[in-house]
Order: sequence, then C-alpha cells, then structure tokens
Amino acid sequence: MASVSAPQVYRTEAIILRHQRYGEAGRLVTIFSPNHGKLRVLARGALRPTSHLAGHLEPLTKVVLLLARARGFDLVTQAETLESHGAIRSTLWRMSSAFYAAELVDRMSQDNIESFPIYRLLQRFLAWLEEAKEPDVPVRFFELQLLGVSGYRPELRSCAECGAPLEPVLNGLSGPAGGCLCPACALKSRDVRPISVNALKVLRVLQLGDRDLAGRLRLDAPLARELDQLMRYYMPHAVDHDLRTTGFVDAVRATRPTGNHAGTTAPVTLDAQPDGQLPVEAAAP
Repeated sequence: MASVSAPQVYRTEAIILRHQRYGEAGRLVTIFSPNHGKLRVLARGALRPTSHLAGHLEPLTKVVLLLARARGFDLVTQAETLESHGAIRSTLWRMSSAFYAAELVDRMSQDNIESFPIYRLLQRFLAWLEEAKEPDVPVRFFELQLLGVSGYRPELRSCAECGAPLEPVLNGLSGPAGGCLCPACALKSRDVRPISVNALKVLRVLQLGDRDLAGRLRLDAPLARELDQLMRYYMPHAVDHDLRTTGFVDAVRATRPTGNHAGTTAPVTLDAQPDGQLPVEAAAP
C-alpha cells in the first residue's frame, strides 16, 4: 500500500514567541502551536514595506497561519491576527512579564513536539495578565505550572534529599536538588536558598493549578520580593540557561512606584487543602 504523504500546506493557530531578521528582508519566527508545539517558520519578504505579514508576526500575538512545507523552515504564506494583546503592549510591566513567559516557553520546549498543555497555559496566562493589577501572582503561577507540565515539578512537600516531610520552619530551596530541603539537608548543600514558611505556602498553593484559588492571593512587598528572588534563582536550573528577559523585567520594576501590589487591605486566608496543603495568609500592604 502506498504511503500517504503529509499535506504540503497546513493551517495552525499559534502564539508568536519571538522573531529575528533572516536574509535581506525575511523574518524567522518562533511560534508555539497547539498541535505542533514549537516551530520556527520563515516569512519571506516580511520586512518589505509592501508585505502584509509583518504586522501579524509580532511577539505575543495569537494568530492563524497558513504554512507551506519546505526544506529547512516551513514558509508563512498567510497570517491572520486573532488576539494582539493590546493591553499587555500598552503597559511595560505587563509586556516585560509576557516576554519573560514567552522566553521560558521557548527555552523549555523542543522543536516539533506537540504540547497542548503548554500552549493552553501560555494562552491563559496572557489573558490573565491583561486584566491583572500586578504581575507577581500570575507570573509565579505560570512558572510553577510550566515546571510541572515540562517535567520539572519541584518538590515542595518533602525534602528533596532525605524525603522527610517539610516542617513549618525555615527550609531551603535547591535548584540542583529539584525542590525544597529540610534544615538538616540544607546545611549540607552548597547550592541552596532559604525559603520562609509563607513563601513555601504560596508556592504550594500555586502548584495546585487552581487559577481561582491563586487569584485570591495577595502578596505584601517583602513576600513578593522573596518569591521573585527564589524563582529567579530556581528557573535557570530547569531552563539550563540564563534568561535574557530578566534584565528587561528588572529595568521595568525599577521604574514602578513601591507599594504597587494591588488587593484588599484585609488579609486573605486560604483554608487547608484536602491533600495537606498548608493555609496561606498574605496581607496586602
């Protein structure tokens, strides 16, 4: 029986992760698709003034592409914007957070491997970011969920070294160990960061993957800063690469007024979860 060849032209929805110049007027575009995973596709002539493609191929844009199979890179023949995420582009802290998320997806994904959970996670993160009042909870939620679906779920309940249940005391977070360490094991580790009880509680809530539950979290400035520093330390161990967008995030953060963590002035309490999740109390400033 003769084999059935793949269609030479195919259509796919995608989110643009990044692009770079290719040749005199071309653009090499890295996209993430629900059916094909991460792809690098070529938009010939996209930088010419008469091209109708360039405006649809900006990072963070959700598009529908018509692609033609070719040697090397598949070719973009048509593009239609589904969502430009204008609210993200109009605010620097939203844009820097979104670029950071796009870089994480790019770094943690291999070419041509389908991963609908990652596509859905990125799509929902961008929608959440458009309406969010501050970036900390959405970004931390995205990081924890991306680690999980990518096979790098950090151990947050038992010591990653000895397996002992973690007590509500100052523990450690170790990138090489893949999660938290009890105080005894943390003392023996050369690569570990202290993690407070409240920070560990928040990470456990975010790891559950409940968007509504995570949305109830309100982080005061010291706790948000601790979580940012912890994840800034931890993520490169999973990505196995320094992240370029963190410099952009830092520069934008430096321009924001202090006390920008939106939320109610009363503490938000999340009751214990059935699986033994510790309760969280994180008061807004």
